[in-house]
Parts: sequence; structure tokens; C-alpha cells
Amino acid sequence: MINLIGVPFDANSSFLRGPSYAPARVRLMEKEGSANSFTETGVEISEGLSYQDHGDIAFASTNPEKAFMTIYSKINDLLLTGRKILSLGGDHSISFPIIKAHAEKYEGLNILQFDAHGDLYDNFDDNPYSHASPFARLMETGLINSLTQVGIRALTPHQNDQAKKYGVKMIEMKDFNLGFIKDLKGPLYISLDIDVLDPAFAPGISHHEPGGMDTRTLINIIHQIEVEIIGADIVEYNPVRDIHNMTAMLTYKLMKELMAKML
Repeated sequence: MINLIGVPFDANSSFLRGPSYAPARVRLMEKEGSANSFTETGVEISEGLSYQDHGDIAFASTNPEKAFMTIYSKINDLLLTGRKILSLGGDHSISFPIIKAHAEKYEGLNILQFDAHGDLYDNFDDNPYSHASPFARLMETGLINSLTQVGIRALTPHQNDQAKKYGVKMIEMKDFNLGFIKDLKGPLYISLDIDVLDPAFAPGISHHEPGGMDTRTLINIIHQIEVEIIGADIVEYNPVRDIHNMTAMLTYKLMKELMAKML
């Protein structure tokens, strides 16, 4: 049984608001979407059978430090149940407190990040907690054994320097290959930013970055991972920009495929 938690927080978005609406919209796909509850590998993913839905985290403040402590505390509580957690964001800044809590439980934690962006800025727009900075905050804790970033296609000199500083393994889309899969180590946490996909496949995102991955490739990668996945988050789906719930259904499918691998 997987713990599902919604994290409707997007106050650290640098461009558009909207990802805070994502958890509710994705849940709706199970009830009103066009797909059934089975994954491509034949596993049934449904509430009460495969996962327990703990609803959404409530935020009393949009102050990043206060919000992050709220997230961190809730994730710690859920980890005490002994179950794995899949978190639905929310902008990518939420991954910092979520993964930090996991890293304190799982020694030598490894991260696989699917993303168009490195999110390694030391301080983006005078906000060190920006959704452009969570992996800089994580790597500076010293708790992370390795970070593998896949799908990057908006690399800046600063982020390139940051990647070198923290020993990040980066697979840019211009050099994309599947060789990284065999090098993944456990325990593995997956952080899936929906904008890793080309906007043609995922229009409901805030930052349209052409030249991305296709849906089939992403699902195949998830299926081919052989090490244990101890937790995951799916972030940056923005319902405000979606078209006919295309990206909502996509996010719901990816949630099911990830959960099946985590069980």
C-alpha cells in the first residue's frame, strides 16, 4: 500500500501560478477520466487497494520556510507508517522538504530527476527556495549519494557549474540515451517534473520547453528501472494551461505506473 499525499503549493513558481490545482485535478481522472485502473504491467492501482489517499496538505502561510516545515513534518509522519509515499505537487520547490525527509530515513539516497531544467540555481530571483533551486538545496545538505538528471534542455552556465560542483550526472536531451538506467543505484527516489516531456505531449505545464521526451520513452524508462524506488513525486502539472485534461490524464497514468513500480 502506497501513501498518496497532495501538496498544493505553487508560491515559489517563477513564471505562472496553477500547479497548486494539480492534485485535485489528477484525482478526478480516477473517477471521471477515460482510463481504467490497471497499469501496462497488469497491476491494479486504485484507492483502498493499492494506495491510501491522505488528502492535501493544508498551508497556513505561503512563506517558503513555514510551508516547507509543514511539508517536511507531514512527510515524516507518513514515513513513520512504514509505507512508501508518492506526492502530487505543486511546483518543484516542494521536492526539497519531501526528499530531505526521505534522505534522513534512507542513508545514501539516490535521486533520479526527470526535468527540462536542472533546478540547481543557488538563488533564483532572490529566492533560494524557488522551484528553480530545490536540488541545490538538497545537494548542499550532504545527505544525497547521487543525483541523475534526465531530459535537461535549458542549461545555463551557472547551473552547469553547480552540476560540476555537486557531481551531478546529467543526460541532456541533445545527448539522450538510455545508458543511465543500468547505472542507477538504490535506494532510489524519483522526482518527475512533467515538463521533461515535450509540450506536444504535455501542454498543461507552466514552462513550455520544446525538444523534450515523448510519453512512450518516459514510461519505458520507468518500466526498466530495476533498483528499489522508495519514494516519488510528480510536480509542475498546471491545470490552468491544460487542454481537455490531456496532461491530467497523462499525470494520472504516470502516477499509476510509478506506484506499480513502488509496490
